[in-house]
Amino acid sequence: MFKYLFCFVSTAFCFAQQNWNTTFENGNGNQSATYEECIAFYKKLDAAFETITFQEMGITDSGKPLHLILFSAAKNFDYTKQKAKILINNGIHPGEPDGIDATMILFRDLALQKIAIPKNTLVAAIPVYNIDGMLNRNSYSRANQNGPEAYGFRGNGRNYDLNRDFIKSDTRNSRSFQALFHLVQPDVFLDNHVSNGADYQYTFTCIATQHERLGEKLGNFFKNEMYPEMVKDMQKKKIDVIPYVNIHGAKPDLGYEQFTDTPRYATGYTTLFNTLGFVPETHMLKPYKDRVKTTYEFMVTAINYTDTNWEKIKQVRKANLEEYKVGNQYPLHWEIDSTKVSYIDFKGYEGGYKPSELSGKDRLFYDRNKPFTKKIPFYGNYKPTKFVTIPKYYVVPQSQWQIIELLKLNAIEMTPITQNESFEVEIYTIATYQTGKNAYEGHYGHYNTTVTKNIEKMEFRAGDYKISTNQLGIKYLLETLEPEAVDSYFNWNFFDTILQQKEGYSSYVFEDVAKQILEENPTLKQEFETKKQTDKAFAENGNDQLYWVYKHSKYFEKEFMRYPVYRVLE
Repeated sequence: MFKYLFCFVSTAFCFAQQNWNTTFENGNGNQSATYEECIAFYKKLDAAFETITFQEMGITDSGKPLHLILFSAAKNFDYTKQKAKILINNGIHPGEPDGIDATMILFRDLALQKIAIPKNTLVAAIPVYNIDGMLNRNSYSRANQNGPEAYGFRGNGRNYDLNRDFIKSDTRNSRSFQALFHLVQPDVFLDNHVSNGADYQYTFTCIATQHERLGEKLGNFFKNEMYPEMVKDMQKKKIDVIPYVNIHGAKPDLGYEQFTDTPRYATGYTTLFNTLGFVPETHMLKPYKDRVKTTYEFMVTAINYTDTNWEKIKQVRKANLEEYKVGNQYPLHWEIDSTKVSYIDFKGYEGGYKPSELSGKDRLFYDRNKPFTKKIPFYGNYKPTKFVTIPKYYVVPQSQWQIIELLKLNAIEMTPITQNESFEVEIYTIATYQTGKNAYEGHYGHYNTTVTKNIEKMEFRAGDYKISTNQLGIKYLLETLEPEAVDSYFNWNFFDTILQQKEGYSSYVFEDVAKQILEENPTLKQEFETKKQTDKAFAENGNDQLYWVYKHSKYFEKEFMRYPVYRVLE
């Protein structure tokens, strides 16, 4: 017995005495781990410590699997039996590798108990999300960034920016993330980044997710309790935290706005499931070693807060769902509320404009020899500008299999219709929309979409799906299935086939039919004649007149512009 005890103790001692330095720590503070070094390091931790496990979690566009590293003080990796869970994402933009190196150090320190060990929280992290972007290693693609010496590329192997793909899921990375996310079901989520934009004194900025999107109860807790306490903890470490400076090509002296993270972004997506989200954004011009340190410290702060306050977090997350009941109004659009402004003691640099030595035109510059602290306005509140009434359930025909797959991937509960049946539904017709003129992440997306509505009895087939809104994913349903939502499936082009007519007519044949239609419908004929009298362009265009009759006839295809997802009201 003593022999085995000695072996166990000596083995643990040997593990503690091994060289557990990371690539970053072995260098001069300006080196970042390669993909191979990162994965090998986590495998080494997994082999050495029972509190660590390293798992493959699904395929990515690179052909390599997404990985998940877990730490549990109790050596319990059952996701369903945790008091709290925090998920950290790294390398979504591999040219911003601060989180990759900081998280390697974090898990090493947790394993070796070099920092306070969370007793109530399972700590999970994705070592590298954009794997092929990290494999595309270079030293030049981040032209404005101060180190490290080599890093990955922003786009993945198919040149997608993965931080625009969470709702549309064009990539395998996104689909594997969503499966992983719903398996872990984290209470808190961090997505580590490096900023672009203005120059200032801070090493660390942060996008605290738009609290209004979380809901009233959870949003108020996030804004008024959780985030301020975390900022105070960082300040105790002599690290200032400032809201992400969302300024490009101008000085921040006049103030700036809270970044709005719609569901295309990581934290905009996780917000849909009541997860409290942060995007740490270290400043691109600060030394790499300082950026890694501040990223590390924020992760420790987030873990410690979650571990201490897990009961309150669970309570508020659960209570927040009560806001989203059938018949309630749900906000689809937001805009900055300029009536609500706070003031930040902003630490910046004097700057201005001077002639460019390249073009002779005015260029922006900052003078780091002239630091200042001044109060500037910060607009951190949004107000809703468009609402939709929450339906009892949606009906999605089985023909929309692409949509159904994404809903299933996001743990949406659906009930298949068992036999053909008819019932009343609210039907949307796309009234207006605009389409982007430039390609954006593989799409020419729509915006400013509006709909008209009518109630109609429709027949649905066995195998079509009824989807209740009384479920955890209610906000996901509303943000994807309501076509007027900013990042709806409609606006991401999933339903573009309804925007094109499939049938038509030969004018020389339909002329006689149109005449008969008007003769048999006096009311329609009167409307037709009135339009000719009041609309000069219409009166002078025979083709428009013929099409008008066609559009108001039984021959006009009902599928054109009709949105093929239906709502059942209470």
